Amino acid sequence: MLRVVDAPQPEPGPGEVLIRSIATGINPVDDKTRAGAIGEGTPPLPMTLGWDLAGIVVDGGDSGLRVGERVVAMSHQLDSGRGTWADLVALPARAVAAAPQSVSLVEAAILPLPGLTALQTLNWLALSAGERLLIAGAAGAVGGLALQIARARGVRVDALVSRNAHAGFARDHGADFVTTHPGALEQRGYDAVFDTVGAFVTEAVADGGRYASIATQAGPVPDQSSRGVRTVVNQVREDGAGLAELADLVDRGSLRPRVHAAFGLHEIRAAHARFLQGGLAGKVAMTF
Repeated sequence: MLRVVDAPQPEPGPGEVLIRSIATGINPVDDKTRAGAIGEGTPPLPMTLGWDLAGIVVDGGDSGLRVGERVVAMSHQLDSGRGTWADLVALPARAVAAAPQSVSLVEAAILPLPGLTALQTLNWLALSAGERLLIAGAAGAVGGLALQIARARGVRVDALVSRNAHAGFARDHGADFVTTHPGALEQRGYDAVFDTVGAFVTEAVADGGRYASIATQAGPVPDQSSRGVRTVVNQVREDGAGLAELADLVDRGSLRPRVHAAFGLHEIRAAHARFLQGGLAGKVAMTF
């Protein structure tokens, strides 16, 4: 059962930062964890859900972060059991970075998990300016951020989206070509493919290219080693340096977080219900 309860105040340990939460986000992994779909990797009950966080430093310890500083953080809740859906959260300093200054903390709060997933996967793909990238699911939470980050790096991006209503977002954020039909993609025409949905459009990647999927539920990418294609199913990791890079992109105007709706913490059930409805033009946030 999802409910709000009183819990003891966390005490930061060595190398940790105590943060007063201002906002957090709901991600698909939270719903899967709640539904028991993670399996043996699920932390024991009772648990605090949540991966994303934006807030104010209460105790910076020896991190160099100042009391009162605006920060963002991502906690790998499945590995650590440290959820971010709480008004006070203690996290390792390595998972924390200064928040972007040009957006609200509510907007910043929805960036960490999808933003780091996009950034770390793009780093693995190692595209140079002028190379061609296909993003499958380019209007989704991760795909939309990946599109913007790749364009900021000078990469040429084409987009595969699930419906015509998403095409405008992809075009507006720099996609050169947008389609809803995998058959319309140029075969073996891309230096890399970033697959956010398990589309497995492996014929689109050029010989010797790279194919990264984040759709863990879809399983491994079909083997493409006969064509010299490297493949990976990428898993996000805590990464304060990556969060600092994302914050810089936001402040430079290259990356725009999208909030569909914000709910107060005591509206958590309504927030989850809205998340499960789908049809979102951005993320669902919760405020404290």
